[in-house]
Amino acid sequence: MINFLDILIIFNAIILIILIILQQRGESLGTIFGFSGSFSFSQRRGLEKYIYYLTWIIIVLFLLLSYLRALIS
Repeated sequence: MINFLDILIIFNAIILIILIILQQRGESLGTIFGFSGSFSFSQRRGLEKYIYYLTWIIIVLFLLLSYLRALIS
C-alpha cells in the first residue's frame, strides 16, 4: 500500500510541475528561451481557465495523498 501511495505522490508531483509551468500568466513560451513578451491579460479564458482549476485539484489531491502517507507510516 505504501509503495502504491509513493508512486501516486510522485506521479501527482510531476503532473503538478507540468501544470504550473503551463500556466505562466502573461508570458509566452518564448520567455523561457530569453525572448521578452509584454502581454497583460485580465481574465483567464478557455484552456488557461481549465488548467488553473486542474492545478488546484491536483494540489489538493497531492496534499491529501501526502497526509494519508504520513498517517499510514
